[in-house]
Amino acid sequence: MIPIPGVGANGRAYLFLTVTMLFWGANAIFSRLAVGEVSPLLLVTLRWTSVVLLLLVIARKGLIRDWPKLKPRIGYIMAMGAIGFTGFNALFYVAAYTTTAVNIGIIQGTIPIFVLLGSFVFYKTAITFRQVVGVILTLIGIIVVTSNGSLENLMALVINYGDFLMVVAGLLYGGYTLALRSKPDVAALSFLSVLAFSALLTSLPLVGYEIISGTLQMPTLTGWALIAAISILPSFLAQIFFINGVTLIGPGRAGIFVNLVPIFAAILAVLFLGEPFRLYHAAALVLVLGGIWIAERGKKPAENFR
Repeated sequence: MIPIPGVGANGRAYLFLTVTMLFWGANAIFSRLAVGEVSPLLLVTLRWTSVVLLLLVIARKGLIRDWPKLKPRIGYIMAMGAIGFTGFNALFYVAAYTTTAVNIGIIQGTIPIFVLLGSFVFYKTAITFRQVVGVILTLIGIIVVTSNGSLENLMALVINYGDFLMVVAGLLYGGYTLALRSKPDVAALSFLSVLAFSALLTSLPLVGYEIISGTLQMPTLTGWALIAAISILPSFLAQIFFINGVTLIGPGRAGIFVNLVPIFAAILAVLFLGEPFRLYHAAALVLVLGGIWIAERGKKPAENFR
C-alpha cells in the first residue's frame, strides 16, 4: 500500500484513482499517435516487456517475499493478466487505427456498467431500478457514439469497427476489475509483476501473427518515445495506483472513477490531436456519465463499502 502522510484511506484512494484515469485518458492519445509509428500488437509486447524489466529491478525482493501467497493463485492471476492487460490493450491499440481518441475515451468510460452487470451475474449483487435505468442510458450512449450520431447508420447497422473493438475491450477490463475483488493479499508491485509477466507471455503469439501476416512494423524514434511513455504512465504507475485504489475502497466504488477517462481523453484529444468534439460526442458523454451516475445513486448503502 502506498502511504501518503496526513491523508486518510478515502483521500488516498481518490487521488490514486483520479491520477490513474488521467493516465488512461492519455493512453487514448498515445494510441492515436502510435498509428504508423509501431504496429499495435508489437506495441503491446514492448509495453509489457518494459514493465517487466522495470519490475525486475524494483520489485524483485517483494515478489520473492510474496511468492508463497501468489503461487497457489498463479493460474488465476495469469488469466487476469491475459484478459485485463493483453486482451484489453491489443483491442485498444488496434481500435486506434479506425476510430478517434474521443470515441475511445467515451467507450472506455462504460467499464463501470460492465462491472455492475458482472457483479449481478457472478456475485448475485442485487440491481435496483435506478441501476437498470443507468445501464439503459449508458447503452444508448454507446449506440450514439458507435453510430456517429447518425440515425441512418443505426438503421443500416453501420458501426465503426474500432468502436466495436473498444466495447469488447471494455468488457474484458470490466472482468479484470471484478477479478481484483479476489486478488491475493500481497504488495501491489508483487501482484503487478505476475500480471505484467502474464501480459508479456500471452502477447507473444500476437506478435507472431503480425510477423506471419506481414503487418509487423518496428518502432520509429517517435514509436520508442511513445512506448516509454505508455510503459511508465498507463502501464506501470496507473496500474499500481488502480490496484491500491481498489484495495482501499473496493471495485464497486473504484469503478465509478472510470467516468473521468472519457472526460480526460476528450480534453486531451482536442488539445493535443486537434480532434473535433461534435454534438453527438457531447450527447454520448452526457448519456454515459449520466447513466453511470444514476446507477451509482441507485446502489444500496451497504454496496458502497464493499
